Amino acid sequence: MKLNTNYLGLALDNPLVIGASPYCDSTYIAQQLQDSGAAAIVMRSLFEEQIDAEQRALVHHVEGSADSNAEALSYFPSYSEYQLTPDHYLRQLDQLKKAVSIPVIASLNGCRPGGWTDYARRFEIAGADAVELNLYQLVTDPTVPGDQVEADMLETVRSVAAAVRIPISVKLSPFHTSPVHFCAALENAGAAGVVLFNRFYQPDFNLEDLEVFPQLKLSDPTELLLRLRWLAIVSPHLRGSISATGGVHSTEDIIKALLAGAHTVQLVSVVLKNGPRFVATLLAGLKNWLVDHGYDSVEQLRGTMNLCRCPDPAAFERANYIKILQSWKV
Repeated sequence: MKLNTNYLGLALDNPLVIGASPYCDSTYIAQQLQDSGAAAIVMRSLFEEQIDAEQRALVHHVEGSADSNAEALSYFPSYSEYQLTPDHYLRQLDQLKKAVSIPVIASLNGCRPGGWTDYARRFEIAGADAVELNLYQLVTDPTVPGDQVEADMLETVRSVAAAVRIPISVKLSPFHTSPVHFCAALENAGAAGVVLFNRFYQPDFNLEDLEVFPQLKLSDPTELLLRLRWLAIVSPHLRGSISATGGVHSTEDIIKALLAGAHTVQLVSVVLKNGPRFVATLLAGLKNWLVDHGYDSVEQLRGTMNLCRCPDPAAFERANYIKILQSWKV
């Protein structure tokens, strides 16, 4: 039984990757994940605002300048609240590379072109096997058109890809008008793969204090459905790798993502709920399912239900939408 897969040009023993999370903050837990069968790990993100804060602090100490937008900056965590400072991040990356033999993928989270992307080069020097660019952006300015947002993202990918030799993946939100076209454009800009999709953590209203407050809710399996649909649509049109993240909680979820065309699945919430050892349970389940259904390898399974190969491609298009709505009766 061959469980191996290729992701971003990296040879992985199986498709199970630990997504960006606190697990990589501890080399001991990272070793547990490796021992349980995780094929690669993604570090938590280093944020554009975090890097900018460090640079502003340096300028403040050197030149004595003051923040011109202190009120706006107050919405972000203070510098001390970030779990890993930029320097600590690089040290942790170095320690992880010494502690585990599986690939370690560093993560940068930002929303516009800028100096923060220089850290990709520092990641490479520190030993990262790849960089995951999390291009999280919520556009609230009515004067900014959608094509400008995507143009900025493509510029960011081009600048990072030109600066490093290690592969780059791009973690996207589902809120693009034409995801297939944009994923192809990311490939042309230098991305070796895409990750579908980033989860948006929606804020809520506190009715007593009349304040907006953040909340963290772990994913659930229903979130996988959006990923499956776009994995199946996008995967036939890309040369590079595709990873599924969000809503993967069981062996069945892993298999569905592979059938839709994913090279890997990223696990976060399910591991936070069940602990690192649960990765071994998922991996054993994948092996058993492949044997029971007559598959010799993960590669034989992958993509057999994507839009070009599934028996009913219209199910991924408007036909499914129309059929579901017509099925409701009162």
